[in-house]
Amino acid sequence: MIHSVKNEKRIWAGTLLIALVSLILIFLPTVSVFSQTAHIPSDDSSSYNIKRRQYIDLLGSVFDYVHRNYVDEVDPEILYQGAMKGLMDSLEDPYTTYMDLSMTRDISDTTAGNFGGVGLQITKAVESTPEKPAYVEVSHPMEGTPGYLAGIQPQDKIISIDGTDTSTITMDEVLNILRGEIGTTVDLIIRRGESMEFPVTLKRALIEVPTVKYGMIEDIGYLRIIEFTPQTPQRVQDALDSFQKENFTGLVIDLRNNPGGLITSVVEVADKFIDKGPIVSTKSRLTYENFMYTASPKQTTMPKGIPIAVLIDQGSASASEILAGALKDNHLAYLVGEQTYGKGSVQKPLALSATDGIKITTARYYTPSDTNIDKIGIPPDLEVPFPELTEQEQESYIKLMEDGVLTKRMTNPNMSEKEIDQLAQELYKTYPMEQRLLRRLIRLEADKVREPRLYDLDFDLQLNAALEVVQRQDFDRLVAGAKTLKELQEEAKLEEESQDIATAN
Repeated sequence: MIHSVKNEKRIWAGTLLIALVSLILIFLPTVSVFSQTAHIPSDDSSSYNIKRRQYIDLLGSVFDYVHRNYVDEVDPEILYQGAMKGLMDSLEDPYTTYMDLSMTRDISDTTAGNFGGVGLQITKAVESTPEKPAYVEVSHPMEGTPGYLAGIQPQDKIISIDGTDTSTITMDEVLNILRGEIGTTVDLIIRRGESMEFPVTLKRALIEVPTVKYGMIEDIGYLRIIEFTPQTPQRVQDALDSFQKENFTGLVIDLRNNPGGLITSVVEVADKFIDKGPIVSTKSRLTYENFMYTASPKQTTMPKGIPIAVLIDQGSASASEILAGALKDNHLAYLVGEQTYGKGSVQKPLALSATDGIKITTARYYTPSDTNIDKIGIPPDLEVPFPELTEQEQESYIKLMEDGVLTKRMTNPNMSEKEIDQLAQELYKTYPMEQRLLRRLIRLEADKVREPRLYDLDFDLQLNAALEVVQRQDFDRLVAGAKTLKELQEEAKLEEESQDIATAN
């Protein structure tokens, strides 16, 4: 998985949503790579093919030589996996990878829709050194799962699992420990930021992969898209139908911590809002990967004239950036929150056997204004960051988690907001930190034994800002005046050139 590491002092990143073992990539349907021939961008294709054949033969010869002559007998599978990883890593593309059993098993779990575990989608570096231990890193906790309800956040590191240092074991071993019989527990040590560490005990549960949640906030429709799967377009339509029955006057689409999914799914969703023109295009050196996805008025179901705000943050990636970019470039929605992750490429997963495969980048995608946001991201029209904890508040947070006081004091999961506030004030005397965060932690503890709340208006500054945006009288003027992604990138380029000139002078 890749991360755009932002301020490491950020202790709470807002609403926590789901992900896959790595950031969910924009996937196209699986095909056999061996049945297609790429267009070779060389005038001398014959020379190119001769060179390619030579290297293929050389790889086979080296494999055979090592297997026959190495001082110890080596399992051919180990040589094969090492060669595959090296081949993929040589491209220096974090999304082009060899998929071993752990990654293929994760894809299988996602397709099946449920599995037993703690709901933490994770990644782990292959190489571990004393200077940079390969600890497990959390991509996203799945909403409503034990990991989510424990307050674990994206970019948290799992230092140990049941006393085992995670830098010393493989991803397969990590997953084997985390997954297990429903109702059993697993003990983690979590590191947040540079040095903040605290223990967490999670009880394994049946993990189901959600895609959409929705509800009304007074007369505003609230639509949280968690992941883009084949079921997402229909779930979004169910939400829009429900909102129309409630005579909604505005819509907030929450894409925070949405790591992506299927490009076909996000195109279908976008088509419900966009009635004409491009939604997204893919460009590649392979002619059959170049494609323009265009909106059709027959598929548009969102009523015209309803103000739309889209919530984004650093966990919004891939397919979620396609939707945000398409709505922004078409001047249909106002973006609120924080800069998105910046993943503008398309991958294909290819099965090699029943237990492994590869995932390869085949194209880059472009928004309606013909802009690629890879490694750049999408900036919000209205930036609303979450406040950071002070060093003292960090210490209080660690002590609160170590003492396990929330679990001990949670005698009534149906506490009223008044009771939650009273408990927060009491806890503040021993664990001084922002009481809004204390109230949030109390609600999360209560949600462990009840249906999780759809939203938390007391805590969620970004959601409150989005609600204010869609209720503005001048919303039409506001969204019409928002710059497209192409205009923003051109401005940034001009500013960079001006700075270079000033530095040179």
